[in-house]
Amino acid sequence: MSHSFTTRVIGLTTGSEETVTDLTQVCEGFLTEAATGRDGLLNLFVPHATAGLAVLETGAGSDSDLLATLHHLLPADDRWQHRHGTPGHGRDHVLPAFLPPHATLPVVAGRLALGTWQSICLVDTNKDNPNRQVRLSFLGGATDSVRPAEGRPGRAD
Repeated sequence: MSHSFTTRVIGLTTGSEETVTDLTQVCEGFLTEAATGRDGLLNLFVPHATAGLAVLETGAGSDSDLLATLHHLLPADDRWQHRHGTPGHGRDHVLPAFLPPHATLPVVAGRLALGTWQSICLVDTNKDNPNRQVRLSFLGGATDSVRPAEGRPGRAD
């Protein structure tokens, strides 16, 4: 494997309910192996037509608020042209236009450079397919780069 580019596909089961699944710890574990203290970029890609990625605060109600907002913007009813699957499934195919199936995040000193309350989440409203994959790819450079002046490396408020 190249030291400048490493990729891994992870599988997960989201279940039969709409979910916001926090992937931050999985990403950090991957970077522990792939980044080895280097700076670079972490790219996530979800190869599904009915799921997306979001960076948001979790555990304080924002994940539930996001799902409620998606229900408001994209109701699960019979208005959709795309009609296979459970009722309202057509809206699941529109979801990636609002929450893209990809994200690229900075990595500093081998750690995600997320804000204090930010998490990387898979958003899955598709009740018909509980089996998901996420491709994690790290593109890294040398270890000698500029570091944040204060606080934990790579974390900002």
